[in-house]
Amino acid sequence: MALRLVQIRLENGDTAVVRSDDPQPYRVPRYTSVLTLAAAAIKAKQTLVSFVEALPRGETVDIAAALADGRIAAPISHPDPAHLHLTGTGLTHLGSADARDKMHKEAAAGAVTDSVRMFLLGTEGGKPAEGATGVQPEWFYKGDGLMLVDPGADLPSPSFALDGSEEPEIAGVYLIGEGGRVHRIGFALANEFSDHVTEQQNYLYLAHSKLRSASLGPELLVGELPHDIRGTSSVVRDGEAIWQAPFLSGEQNMSHSIANLEHHHFKYAQFRRPGDVHVHFFGTATLSFAAGVRCREGDRFRIEAAPFGLPLENPLRKMPENPVSVQPL
Repeated sequence: MALRLVQIRLENGDTAVVRSDDPQPYRVPRYTSVLTLAAAAIKAKQTLVSFVEALPRGETVDIAAALADGRIAAPISHPDPAHLHLTGTGLTHLGSADARDKMHKEAAAGAVTDSVRMFLLGTEGGKPAEGATGVQPEWFYKGDGLMLVDPGADLPSPSFALDGSEEPEIAGVYLIGEGGRVHRIGFALANEFSDHVTEQQNYLYLAHSKLRSASLGPELLVGELPHDIRGTSSVVRDGEAIWQAPFLSGEQNMSHSIANLEHHHFKYAQFRRPGDVHVHFFGTATLSFAAGVRCREGDRFRIEAAPFGLPLENPLRKMPENPVSVQPL
């Protein structure tokens, strides 16, 4: 059954968990965060759905009003941001190589680019048979919990950035339990905000281009991800959409299975440290940058898709210069 969870901020500064898929969204009593709720379900050896279903209903919540008031937080958080990891994979969706290939073709002087090679590896071996290991995908690091932006909040672009634009995606959210066991809490809409001009200069700058903030949609979808997700990504400037396009996700539209992407991330022991939270972005094939759009400060990114009931919106904000110098001790 569908279960969607939201974290909201209360007037006293505390947070609360809300079940948003109910016709009358209500607070999940006893738990102040999705993290503590998920940890309790693990301890009880129950699925998160059955655990929430067994709890009494709390007071009803006006989700739309909370979103309008800026009181909805990212659907996952950690009391120590250093223990929340943002990572991702690229070239995982059918058609995702097209935009990347265009960015790097000039540098490749007409040769087949590494982007296309990586994509073809995925189409040939990204969905292995059950029990088999598929080809590993591209992988990148974005940062820790300090880089996670709430729905509606500004997406900061550093002063040294050459670009700042959206990547509409689905992200998996995970909690590492005792003994390094990986528990998937759920999935969220995501904006894997990146610097595509920096990446365009040289493929080896991909790592630099990904060291940017990212945002997650208001809701956490608990359970399996639908195989076919169809949504819309928009860039809004001065109240009008200057670009809008459909985006697809779910395994039907991917060259890798979710299980294969999860395996190749969590096969590393350092990513299975008990108590840590991971947010892993699964990639996209739709970019306004590939359509020639150059985003600027004040533009708003909007991403929406069923089965998520609430959209993800964030405005772009340029950060002031902050020169850094190293002092010898």
